[in-house]
Amino acid sequence: MARSNVSQYFGKGLTPEQFMDSMEKNKEAFRSWYDRFAWKDESDREYFASLNHRDDLRVLILAADWCGDVVRCVPVVFRAMESAGIRTEVLILENHDALMNDFLTMGSRSIPIVIFADTGGHVLGHWGPRPAHVQEVMVQFKKENPEREAPDYQDKLDAARAEIRARYGEGTEIHGVIVKELRELISGL
Repeated sequence: MARSNVSQYFGKGLTPEQFMDSMEKNKEAFRSWYDRFAWKDESDREYFASLNHRDDLRVLILAADWCGDVVRCVPVVFRAMESAGIRTEVLILENHDALMNDFLTMGSRSIPIVIFADTGGHVLGHWGPRPAHVQEVMVQFKKENPEREAPDYQDKLDAARAEIRARYGEGTEIHGVIVKELRELISGL
């Protein structure tokens, strides 16, 4: 069950710029995705820009610079939240075990987790660790491979990870998918 209040984490994270500046791994790749972001749909750009009048939302992102999903997804989240004017902080996974344990994905610590809360810290919803059509691969893998000690587990996990990379694609097409999923989540808050 996800934590219902995260107010004690407000002000404890890094700003998006601080996170990017402090990255020790994947810094260039992360910055490249961030710099290459472009709105795929004008209505999405307008929607996020329209949120600037709201001052009741906060975003906390559980992340780490070593994670490939963080590198592919968080630059898009940063850009969408910038456009929306929503205060966003990054909490480094290794420094926030208790919070991470409240937002497990299928019983595992998967990042990024993007937590939407009101100014009082009440959790309104969360997104992550991947776009739904990419995450389907891991859901299927876990369903079909419950035994981590099986002799072919690692080979099957490697194949699942290759399929995840394929679903992300080589270009920025995934950016529009992430934006749509964030828009759908925020619209329902």
